[in-house]
Amino acid sequence: MKVWAVANQKGGVGKTTTVVGLGGLLAEKGHRVLMIDLDPHGSLTSYFQHNPDELTRSVYQLFQHKGEVPAHLPRELILSTGFERLDFLPASTSLAMLERQAVSQGGAGLVISKTIAWLWDDYDYVLMDTPPILGVLLINALAACQQLLLPVQTEFLAIKGLERMMRTLQMVMKSQKRELPYLVVPTMFDRRTQASVGSLRLLRQTYDGHIWPAAIPEDTRFRDASKAGQPPNAYDAGSRGVAAYSSLLKYLMNHQPQVAVQHRISS
Repeated sequence: MKVWAVANQKGGVGKTTTVVGLGGLLAEKGHRVLMIDLDPHGSLTSYFQHNPDELTRSVYQLFQHKGEVPAHLPRELILSTGFERLDFLPASTSLAMLERQAVSQGGAGLVISKTIAWLWDDYDYVLMDTPPILGVLLINALAACQQLLLPVQTEFLAIKGLERMMRTLQMVMKSQKRELPYLVVPTMFDRRTQASVGSLRLLRQTYDGHIWPAAIPEDTRFRDASKAGQPPNAYDAGSRGVAAYSSLLKYLMNHQPQVAVQHRISS
């Protein structure tokens, strides 16, 4: 199993689109894919036509067992997207209460790692959508993942937000005593504007060696696919955005980080 987290401490940079874009392409290639929505706003959950305000069963339930995860629970919470080999663990707005609750719960930072361990033989890839704030949910994603993707909009304020995310990443790696491979993914690129072109140039200079050589373009088909509740490749396989995510996926497959094999848990 490969476990990827998509994170940035700035919202609106394309995290959910990246999760769904890559997840849809992986499923199309025959891989079994689980997406996990760790954001209390539930953008990924909403994408697939579920209301985070109304769900009574979600990722939140995984955190209600004093840091442990019952063997049966993860599979009971999984929902189908309606697309073959593509499932997700939904978020509900109750996730926003976790920060206060986690203080009194030991082991809360490893709940998602334990969840994934129970599902190890069920899926080939896990992709996590994360909240734009540092807290127990983002810590869970960073603890569980093998590869971190950092989407960043090609504009100045988003680049400043990435600097904050990098400080968080360094802090987490130091506390966990491990290196976490990461890749900066430029998004919402518009080659017609000098601001976007200049921002991409700055990103490449600043994160040389940790940045995807290409960029995800602005593409209105992403918004159309979201409205239809379909992965971009299912909605419009010939769009510029799908071509870009296909290129990103190929890059990721050819540059797999060397990671220690995590232990499975026998159910």
